[in-house]
Amino acid sequence: MPKSKKKKTIKKKIAKRGRPRIKKEVKAKVKAKPAPPQPLIKATKKMPQLLRGFKDILPSEQKYWNLIREKAESLSLTYGFERIDLPILEETALFVRSVGKETDIVEKEIFTFTDRGGESICLRPEATASAVRAYINHGMLNLPQPVKLYYIGPMFRYDRPQSGRYRQFNQFGLEALGDFNPVLDAQIIIMCFNFFKELGIESNVQINSIGCPGCRKEYKTQLINYYKTQKSGLCEDCKNRISKNPLRLLDCKEYRCQAIAEDAPQIVDWLCDDCKNHFVKVLEFLDELEIPYNLNPYLVRGLDYYTKTVFEIWPGIGQNSASDENGAEQAAGKDAAGKKAQSALGGGGRYDNLVELLGGRPTPAVGCSIGIERTILKIKELGKDVPSQESPDIFIAQLGEAAKRKALVLFESLRNEGFKIAESFSKDGLKNQLDNANKLGVKYALILGQKELSEGTILLRDMEGGIQETINYNKIIKELRKRLGL
Repeated sequence: MPKSKKKKTIKKKIAKRGRPRIKKEVKAKVKAKPAPPQPLIKATKKMPQLLRGFKDILPSEQKYWNLIREKAESLSLTYGFERIDLPILEETALFVRSVGKETDIVEKEIFTFTDRGGESICLRPEATASAVRAYINHGMLNLPQPVKLYYIGPMFRYDRPQSGRYRQFNQFGLEALGDFNPVLDAQIIIMCFNFFKELGIESNVQINSIGCPGCRKEYKTQLINYYKTQKSGLCEDCKNRISKNPLRLLDCKEYRCQAIAEDAPQIVDWLCDDCKNHFVKVLEFLDELEIPYNLNPYLVRGLDYYTKTVFEIWPGIGQNSASDENGAEQAAGKDAAGKKAQSALGGGGRYDNLVELLGGRPTPAVGCSIGIERTILKIKELGKDVPSQESPDIFIAQLGEAAKRKALVLFESLRNEGFKIAESFSKDGLKNQLDNANKLGVKYALILGQKELSEGTILLRDMEGGIQETINYNKIIKELRKRLGL
């Protein structure tokens, strides 16, 4: 068909439809806007609440955290440990393989979920497995051994919230990888003991050896045989542990299970010569430094990767939360109700097979972790005086917009010169600003107003004596150095 005839045919078709109809269709299209996306969570007037088992660390609490961090870092560096920061998210399989399928952490407490890529990941419940993964991933086996690492950070467990225990909690940890020598076991225990001693917390070491897989095999058989005769008196968890994880029978918190454990076979009687000699040497090192410890045959720790030395740090007698008549029981690991007390401030042990288990070469290792929240709770219980951060020496006060601009410049100049300074630039009244200066406990206040700006001076006020002097603005840094002895 010729183009001219085709155009005419198209025009006729359009004419038949009529213009009004076309306009209505256009208008309808304009009006048909897509519906706005609905929010994932409907807005409500209810105030958002903190999740159960989690905690805000407020400014008033920071002095305790600063004290712990400073002490942990200072101690670690002194003993030759280097800092490592590990990711909070890891593959779930990392902890299933290392911590153990039958442990409470994996069965009940791990925060695990499937990400958008279909991988099973989790919030780390502990950091030793992460440190071992990092050791393997980054070829640390090629570094001079042992590799000594420390970390400070949050862990996550869906645990029952209670005193000193949260679902997000923080730990200070030490890991020494690449050496069998029992002196490393002793050194890490000594570091833990010194950490609490320097914080003013009296403590004692609960220690045991759970041997190696070789000598544990026969011991487990003896343990299972004993517990089968006591099965009717066990809690439901322990009845399952007989076949799944018999060592954990000794670690149960239930009083009736603890009573049964008292007559259970002790693993020290089944240690092979290598494990026995290793344990004796650890104890000899502790004796040399007169570190108080208690041989605790029921201590096994709750993770599958431990071998040989295991230990916990408990508050000393007289520093427990219970009354004096119950203090001895708590030091022995029981509370007033007879259940095993959650009194351990930290713990750890040797894990010689974990690196190989996670795909690396056979590598001995030992480590520990200390609960920061529990340590802070103990500091508070003991009424220890923890100083706040250093108070500023100088406060800058100002009156008027021009003075405020000049005060901003002065603040930066003094900061660059290394002075400890404070301000309340959002306040306008002099009284409010000087009240803040008094609360901060500063030694001197610098006051800038319209008069001082025009004269090129500044008022220097002694906050203790209340005496004010007019100082040449250009000489104020020299004058402050002289008065502060800098």
